[in-house]
Amino acid sequence: MPKNKPNKGLLKRIRITKSGRVKSKPAFGRHLRSHKSGDTLRSYRKANYASSADVGRAARMLHRRIVAADTSAKAETSGD
Repeated sequence: MPKNKPNKGLLKRIRITKSGRVKSKPAFGRHLRSHKSGDTLRSYRKANYASSADVGRAARMLHRRIVAADTSAKAETSGD
């Protein structure tokens, strides 16, 4: 039986954290930067976490279970 292969292009663009969240860099921050404000460019340095809408697609492409950023934050706060 053939093995499921993860999408290599997606693996190069994201990192999966220990808690299973998908972490990536924001778009539009690499070139054509001269007209963008400093605040905008600084905001591009921060990592983005995938929303619940994108997590399902990423999970299917990688053939593994992934947690949405907003659901894991709820789980951490409700664990009191």
